[in-house]
Amino acid sequence: MKIMKRKAAGLLAATSTLAVVLSGCGGNVAAGGGGDAADYPTKEVTVTVGAAAGGSTDLIARAVSEGASAELGQSMPVVNKPGANGALAANEVAAAAPDGYSIATLNASLITITPLAVGEEEAVSIDDFEVITGISQDDYVLVANPDAGVKTLDDVKSSDSTLSFGTTGVGTGSQLAQSLLLAELGIEFTEVPFDSGAPAVTATLGNQVNLSTVQLGEAKPHIDAGKLVPIIVFSKERNKFLDDVPTAAEEGFDIPVSQYRAMVAPKGTPDEVIKKLDDAFKATFATEEYKEFNEQNLLTPHEVSGDEIAEEWSALADQYKKLVDEHKIDLSD
Repeated sequence: MKIMKRKAAGLLAATSTLAVVLSGCGGNVAAGGGGDAADYPTKEVTVTVGAAAGGSTDLIARAVSEGASAELGQSMPVVNKPGANGALAANEVAAAAPDGYSIATLNASLITITPLAVGEEEAVSIDDFEVITGISQDDYVLVANPDAGVKTLDDVKSSDSTLSFGTTGVGTGSQLAQSLLLAELGIEFTEVPFDSGAPAVTATLGNQVNLSTVQLGEAKPHIDAGKLVPIIVFSKERNKFLDDVPTAAEEGFDIPVSQYRAMVAPKGTPDEVIKKLDDAFKATFATEEYKEFNEQNLLTPHEVSGDEIAEEWSALADQYKKLVDEHKIDLSD
């Protein structure tokens, strides 16, 4: 079965917005620029996001940075630089001075999935960064229009009609998860590419496509309203915000795909600086304000160490490549 090629896409946009006001104790820091690692930070710390303002990655970066700013005693402005699925921003930060004043919020898909869709020279590696800490994960859900007549994967497999599936773009977890599932199901289907999650959801609501795989935050309001039917989630474990919906693994498909995020700094950033940033982020994660932010945005905390993130993302990249090769799936445009 031939897998259709897709159009390039931007990063997924979250549908909810939330202003998070976090308070903390400032450190014993000096004003102005300069200073060594022991004095860090002595000026603002720029946080670059490779996505447009208002999307889920942007909202997460702003919530985390606001809390860390209070802890560090310096402002942490968020700068949006969308482009090339986040590679533009990632490469800029990777090339910045390794002094802790230029860091980034990084999506795992850029490291684990996008390299499967672009040339080797365009791929971004986790080895180009010092990973400060993991943040959280967004989970993907396969949803159907009620008029499609499917409520389970068995219904999808036994459908008398050729179903259409929406995807959110090249190099995304949506594209990978759905492509692997359809390959393993071995059914005939029509795949319709979109440039992000929002138009995929809209098309599914209108039954212009029968099903689509999108991030939970984009689909949940419509699931709650009965306008979309959740089929499966692609997380390793059931999502607590949709705990009556089985995982792909429970249905017999080993396809663990979620959108993980982490804070990173340029390679070579001093350990002392990384620790100060890590401590500030951990203090933020512990606040009730930030926990509420996660709940309201349907985010699952994944606040693990930088070393764990580097190992996890490298392992996922290897796993996804093996699966794509096994099923002869072409993720390129």
